[in-house]
Amino acid sequence: MTLSVATSWASSIAELGMGLVTRRDLGPRPTERLVLYDFEACPYCRKVREALSELDLEVLVRPCPKGGQRFRPEAVARGGRAQFPYLVDPGAGAALYESEDIVRHLFARYGSGAVPLAFRVRPLPLLVSAFRPTRGLRAVPSRAPEQPLELYSFEASPYCRLVRERLCELELPYVLHNVAKRSPSRPDFVALSGRMMVPFLVDPNTGSRMFESADILGYLDARYGRAAMRSGGLAP
Repeated sequence: MTLSVATSWASSIAELGMGLVTRRDLGPRPTERLVLYDFEACPYCRKVREALSELDLEVLVRPCPKGGQRFRPEAVARGGRAQFPYLVDPGAGAALYESEDIVRHLFARYGSGAVPLAFRVRPLPLLVSAFRPTRGLRAVPSRAPEQPLELYSFEASPYCRLVRERLCELELPYVLHNVAKRSPSRPDFVALSGRMMVPFLVDPNTGSRMFESADILGYLDARYGRAAMRSGGLAP
């Protein structure tokens, strides 16, 4: 086990099972796809992603790491300030800052109505970030894909975290499909991928599909990272 994987496992343990299992009391599904501006290392953003995972909601993630220029200006233009997380729910006509307000909105519209006790009494997951303080924090040079990538994941998975961190650092937009334990979305995912294993990345720009976090990280770096920029193979 590498140090990176080990610290990601430690982060998952510190998460105390949040974002691991889909709740049984799911409500209606969004009429339009949710959009989340966030960055992976932020504990406030993590709280929102945990709720999205437990509510089995998919969301278009537009990463906004520190120093990022791809989506931070867009987030400021839409919301008025560079504060994250920032959730846009077009079907509800809502746009919210503040993790507590976002979580309350998500459970009110797409859950049982009330925010579960674990989300109300649990301290902010600062310890989760402490194990990997610099991962998923700052932008690195990258090429932008024409279409968002797609990631099948759930918040508590240490291997999925590695991929989300890299997507964030590269400022690559992606549709996050949550398939936590007990998720009703799992049968469709297995029909698509052939087995229940995450992370699973789909790149509609190249037709590539792959499991295994190490393979996904290598692919992202080669296709969209510094190597891709040197080759000039993609549009900026």
